Formats: sequence, structure tokens, C-alpha cells
Amino acid sequence: MKNNGPIKRHPALVAFSKDHHFGLLLVWKIRQGFSGNVNPDLIRNYVVYFYNEDLQHHFKEEEDLLFSLLPNGSSTKKAIEDHTEIRQMISELSKDSFLPDDLKKFADKLEEHIRFEERVLFNQYQSELSSDQLDELGKAELNERRDIDLDWKDHFWIKPK
Repeated sequence: MKNNGPIKRHPALVAFSKDHHFGLLLVWKIRQGFSGNVNPDLIRNYVVYFYNEDLQHHFKEEEDLLFSLLPNGSSTKKAIEDHTEIRQMISELSKDSFLPDDLKKFADKLEEHIRFEERVLFNQYQSELSSDQLDELGKAELNERRDIDLDWKDHFWIKPK
């Protein structure tokens, strides 16, 4: 029988997993916006804001701190390719000519990427890196996460009562 419980994370990877939670929350917000027929411009503006304030920093930390530990692995290469694709999607969303369907594709890609990192990449890192490597990673200074929604006025994902 398959265990569907939470995956046990090495403490050095916990902060990255917590960031993934907020990425999945972004996916949920996008989908809530569409289910509530919110103007796609409002959703897009929030997505670009979230990327600039949060997601791009998360990507940089993964690339600088994690991916260099197993740089030649196929899982690491896929994660890097995903980051490149997501950055390109943000670039397209930043243009006035974006299509609402681009937001749905972005949400699908971000969710797929996060699930991949959580289910495949991080498990690989936990099994292939030494305890010393993981402990050293755990000493790294990561950007302190703040609640960026406090600065955002339009919480389109909250349905009125």
C-alpha cells in the first residue's frame, strides 16, 4: 500500500518546501480568480507582482544553493529548464498583449514544477547528498519570507459573502 502521508524533509530543505506552499497558493489564487470571473488583468498583475516580490528570489536561492550540489543530474537539469520556462511565461504575461489562457498555462506549469521538485528532486537530493552537504546547506542564509499580500489591495481570490 502506498503511503500518501507527508514526505519527511531534511531540515535543510524545509524552507524551500515552505516556499513551495506559497507557490501552490498562487496557483490556487489564479484558479479562484477564473472561477469567480475576475478580470484577467487583475490576476495577471498579481502574478507578476508575486513573481517579482517572491518567486524570482526562491528560484535564485534554489539555483545558487541547491542545484550546484548535483549539477549534472537529470532532475536538476529539468528543474533549471522549468525555471527558464516559467521566467519566459512571466515575460509574456508582463506584456499588454498577454492572453488570459496564458495565466491558466502558467498555473498548470508552476504546479507541475513544484510537484516535481517536492516528489522527485528533493527526494533525490536527500538520498544522494551526504549528511555533511545537507547540514552545510542548512546553514545558508535564505531570504526571509514576508507576507507580500499585506501590500496587495485587491484580494480577488476571496469571494464576497
